[in-house]
Amino acid sequence: MCEVPVFCWITAVVLEHILKTEQIGELPTTLTDMYSHFLIVQTKRKKNKYQQEHEKGPQELIEGDKEVLLKLGKLAFDNLEKGNIMFYQEDLEQCGLDVTEASVYSGVCTEIFRRECEIFQKPVYSFVHLSVQEFLAAVYMFHCYVKRNKEVIEGFMKYDMNSPALDEFLSRVMEKSLQSRTGHLDLFVRFLHGLSMDSNQKILGSLLGRTSKNQKNVQAVIQRMKKISVKMSPDRGINIFHCLMEMKDRLVHQEIQEFLKSENQSEKKLSDIHCSALAYMLQMSEEVLDELDLNRYNATPDGRRRLIPAVRNCRKAWLSGCGLSETHVEVVASALKSNLGHLTELDLSKNKVKDMGMEALSAGLERSNCKLETLSLSELTCAALSSALKSNPSHLTELDLSKNMLQDVGVEHLSWFLQNPDCRLKTLRLMECGLSGLTCAALSSALKSNPSHLTELDLSKNMLQDVGVEHLSGFLHNPDSRLKTLRLVECELSEISCAVLASALRSNPFHLKDLDLGCNNLQDSGVEQLACFVQSPDCTLNALRLDICSFSESGCAALASALTISPSHLLELDLSCNKNLKDAGLQRLCTYLQHCGCRLKKLRSGCFCTYCSPPLLSLVHQMSCAALDSALKSNPSYLEELDLTMNSLKDAGLEQLVGILKNPHCGLKTLNVESCGLTEISCTALLSALKSNPSHLAFLDLSRNDLKASQVKKLEDLLKSPHYKLETLRSVQALTHSDNFSMLNLSRSNS
Repeated sequence: MCEVPVFCWITAVVLEHILKTEQIGELPTTLTDMYSHFLIVQTKRKKNKYQQEHEKGPQELIEGDKEVLLKLGKLAFDNLEKGNIMFYQEDLEQCGLDVTEASVYSGVCTEIFRRECEIFQKPVYSFVHLSVQEFLAAVYMFHCYVKRNKEVIEGFMKYDMNSPALDEFLSRVMEKSLQSRTGHLDLFVRFLHGLSMDSNQKILGSLLGRTSKNQKNVQAVIQRMKKISVKMSPDRGINIFHCLMEMKDRLVHQEIQEFLKSENQSEKKLSDIHCSALAYMLQMSEEVLDELDLNRYNATPDGRRRLIPAVRNCRKAWLSGCGLSETHVEVVASALKSNLGHLTELDLSKNKVKDMGMEALSAGLERSNCKLETLSLSELTCAALSSALKSNPSHLTELDLSKNMLQDVGVEHLSWFLQNPDCRLKTLRLMECGLSGLTCAALSSALKSNPSHLTELDLSKNMLQDVGVEHLSGFLHNPDSRLKTLRLVECELSEISCAVLASALRSNPFHLKDLDLGCNNLQDSGVEQLACFVQSPDCTLNALRLDICSFSESGCAALASALTISPSHLLELDLSCNKNLKDAGLQRLCTYLQHCGCRLKKLRSGCFCTYCSPPLLSLVHQMSCAALDSALKSNPSYLEELDLTMNSLKDAGLEQLVGILKNPHCGLKTLNVESCGLTEISCTALLSALKSNPSHLAFLDLSRNDLKASQVKKLEDLLKSPHYKLETLRSVQALTHSDNFSMLNLSRSNS
């Protein structure tokens, strides 16, 4: 309201009047206070202008003009419901007003003329501002309540109300206003609550009448408002908070101010009304919120959704899985339309954004002032989104549409946006979207026409098959392609795809850094094809993931040989859940690990997935551990993460590995030996190793091993010591004689 010129004028008029004519007491502190005083000022000015009367008190002034003010109130009320802000002479006459009466209130009701056609002019009337109309409508409604005018009240409520108490009456009016999508009754309801206060009833006197046992009634209204939990637009929730402020209950406001100053906000429980108040304060703050993550707040799901209006004053909004409705999405869309344009990252994934919500969101995205760079969505209409992005293509750099059933037709719509020369998209994620190999033809064609921006593409969990990769290779062959990350996890690929990919990447090897082909039946021949690319001196691959790819020691040998030829670029290698590797495969890999040029930081050869059984797969045995220990001792300073989950290491195998940890040059930060058949003997060995080299290992997972609590407790004590880097210790221990589990998941911060 402070940015509305008419409200500033009203405020100036009221304050000037109070400071010049009255002893300075309590100044107006609410909107209702301000408008009540304004009505007195305008009535007094009318008296002075037309009747030259002596000074009178507020109640005497109102009493003399009660009839005409109530007529104006009826005009305001009847037309507020209809959404009318302009009135013709016949509208005035229906309320018992004549033109002279209306015009006399020059500050309240202004006569204006609007040309209806080219032949004649027809006089049209309006209040100086919609807020004045809403205030007078509230005055009229409250007067009808006090006078028990059932016809007006029941006509508004649309059901019978037999002399309701004040809290019941205001609650029913509030419920009606909460059903509005536009908020056209918000200020009316706000004024209505303010008029229930003694201070305003004294100012306006007989224009309102007085309610009995008012203080008790007011407290009943306040308590009832704080408990409102019906489904509503989050903007309507903020209006509940405004109504509390009109009733001068500032407790919620004070509690949220304390919350904002606290350091442990995630631990403080917020009620629904607290969330509405917080949303308003964040929205109105001069400081733009860097990140709004609804799931970080300790509130009910409905309470979290009431926080959504704060998205209008933040840069990043994480609203994933919050059960948003079309109404909530419309609020988000209003943030995209804002001239201020703060929002650059938006995550709406795992929400069912239906057609109306998608239309509202698209309208926001196509605005020229929308500066959104990152967008994640679920369950959407791709045609509407694509159209919006084509209208404003140059800002979005990251688009995540994973888990949408886009299918081929959806990607065809999206391709129109991708081939736009102004499109600057760098990251595209279409994981689990029901795509087929045909999708890749349209996608590749679009990307070939605008190849130089996209750096990350994720098509995982789609039935692309080999034909899809063949289509995609056309884009990868393009010398202008700058793709750095390609994820094709679980796409029903075979060794044929490996041959196609290797050929494409050899022709343009300088950019791809991250290749994920996990959960595909590549077999040894497929891995051998990839090895031909890996050993290329131009290959700059940093991460290669081949988990669950059905290859054996033969494929591993080819890969190890290729890496030994060109060892320095690879930093991450995942060979998990390839059950035919066994000891021989890992021993082959060790020839690469001990190479002086090896810079590998992460090695995963565990088996933590549901695809594999039995629990101990015996991929890595004691013999492998000895080879691994020997290799890493030769080149200890680079490896930072080692995952051997669900391998049958046993105590003897782990005792071989702890030799690495004792090495003063060892830089290992993460060790995962979950479900490796370990006992308390391994705990003792680990404890000894960490004491001899305490400065690196930060994460240790010993879950699902047969450990004794006393031994785990000794490792737990390391968390408390400032001399050790260990920050997280995990241990879920199966009890020998029980079906229960004891859980230990500790970190330095909560130890």
